[in-house]
This record gives sequence, structure tokens and C-alpha cells, in this order.
Amino acid sequence: MAVRSSSFVFKAALVAGAVMTLGMMPTAVAEKYASIVIDLESEEVLHARHADAARYPASLTKAMTLYMLFDAMKSGEVKLYEQLPVSHAAAKQPPSSLRLRAGMTITTKDAINALITKSANDVAVVVAERLGGTEARFATLMTAKAKAMGMENTVFKNASGLPNTQQLSTARDMSVLAARLLDDHADYYGYFANTKFSWGRATYKNHNKLIGKVVGVDGIKTGYTRASGFNLMASAKRRGRRVVAIMFGGATARSRDQHVTDLIEAAYKSFEPSDVEPDLRTRITFSDIQPPVDPDGAAMPVLNGRIFGANTVVAEGDEGSKPN
Repeated sequence: MAVRSSSFVFKAALVAGAVMTLGMMPTAVAEKYASIVIDLESEEVLHARHADAARYPASLTKAMTLYMLFDAMKSGEVKLYEQLPVSHAAAKQPPSSLRLRAGMTITTKDAINALITKSANDVAVVVAERLGGTEARFATLMTAKAKAMGMENTVFKNASGLPNTQQLSTARDMSVLAARLLDDHADYYGYFANTKFSWGRATYKNHNKLIGKVVGVDGIKTGYTRASGFNLMASAKRRGRRVVAIMFGGATARSRDQHVTDLIEAAYKSFEPSDVEPDLRTRITFSDIQPPVDPDGAAMPVLNGRIFGANTVVAEGDEGSKPN
């Protein structure tokens, strides 16, 4: 069912209360956890914890970069198989990346898949420069678009989500973005369900491990920096009913995935027929879902992309830096 975007944004703004204007954005607090669950059919907020608190979006940023790219494709400005040039600025981006070299090109289609599956920071800059001339100008355009969409508490400073203390968003704003991607760019949303992407000799798996594991989940984006913790924007559709769940600040990718799974399952459980009044039934259902253990704790310590005491490699911007 198509999302009634203007109504959804208006309701989100009402619930959010006081709106922070550009230039008044606070620094994200030490606590990293925040979450929200939206029923897109009724546009009802089923669950919210710290949903309007400033948080670092990390690679959830790339969902906005993709929204901007889909806008350009829809208007005919950018073609699906257009060769996008790689600049020196793009090539020097830290992992997660495709390790593109200056002077190379990458097609728009490959760029989309690289952003969704590999969460490639170098590709984010390629797209930013194609659409905005420079990444800084593109970030300004991203912020303006976000404000126009009703994401009042979001400011972008780069296209990738790499660490920047001024790049802030909220769980509620990210739910608005997810809804708009589904509503405005349904023709392109299917890319988010891709489970792998091949580039050169390497094949990369989608970091969103809920796809194919949790019934109905078909996207959309993960993220990680040390400042943000492990983030996830997920959407699921069952029996024609779609929900969006957003979480910021997981201590590990596994605990984040489990928490978002629990939120999605609670959402669909709340839709089941019952003699209990609907609002009360929803509150009861989600009351069983507790925040992750130590929600105020930092993400696992990382040095040179490697978590201490583990064999898993993690890169700033998302959680994988090596091909599968």
C-alpha cells in the first residue's frame, strides 16, 4: 500500500514536538540507543524510545544518498548504465569501500548495489560528485531535501555517514526517509533486497542479515561507526501490511539484529485479532521488548577496523571491510 507521505510527515512532526532549526542541532549524547516502529498502513507509531533524540546515522546516511540518486534517475538526469567517474577525493575514502582508483568509472547500477550491499564510502562520494559537483554541496542538497520531506532534526555533512559530529538524525526522521523511499521510489526499492553484489573478483554479501531470515524483511540499510554503534533501518511486509523498524546504537551487530527482529515480530503480533482495545494491545505487546543490555554502553572497541578480542573485521561506515 502506498504511503500517504504528507500525512505521515505531518503526524511525525506533531509527535516530535519542538523542532530544532538548522544551526541549533545538538551534539549526539553519549547514549546511543534509540528506536521506532511504524505501521505504514495506518501511519501509526507502534513503538518509540528516544525516537527524537539526536543520534549519529552512520551508513543509514546512504539511504538518503540513494534517495537523491533515485530522484535523479526518475527525472532522467542520470541513466542506469551511465559511467560515473571516480575522483581522487572518492578514491581516498576509508573502508568500507570498493577500493576504486581515480580515473576509473562505475555504472549507476553498480553504484546502487555497492551502496546497498557493501556500503562503499568511495561510491557514496562518486554519486555525491555526480549529483552535487562536490560532496560538501551534495550534503547541503541532502539536508535541504530532508527538511522538505519533514526530517526536521537531520543534518548531513557527507554522503557516506563517515564520522562527523555535525551529521545528526533521529530514529523518527529515519522512519520518514524509509517511508518516502517506499512511496516515492517503489520502482527502485527492490534493489534493497539484493543479498550480494559482485565487483571485479570479489562478491560482497548484504550486511542486512535480516533479509531472508526474518519473514517479510526486504530491506533496507545497516550502519556502523564507533560513535554511533550498530544501526539498522529495516522494513517488512506480511499479508499486505508493511512496517518499518529503526534502531540506533547496538553494541554488536548480532544484538542489534535480534532487537530489530523482536520489534518487527512484536509489530505483527500487535495486529492479531484480540478482544483487547487496539492501543492497549500494542502497548502490552511492545512492553515485552526491552532495550538491549547496556544500551548506554559504547560499541565494541575498534582499532584499525578490528574489534578487540574477535576475528570479525569492522570498518567505519559499516560493518564489513573484506569481501566474502
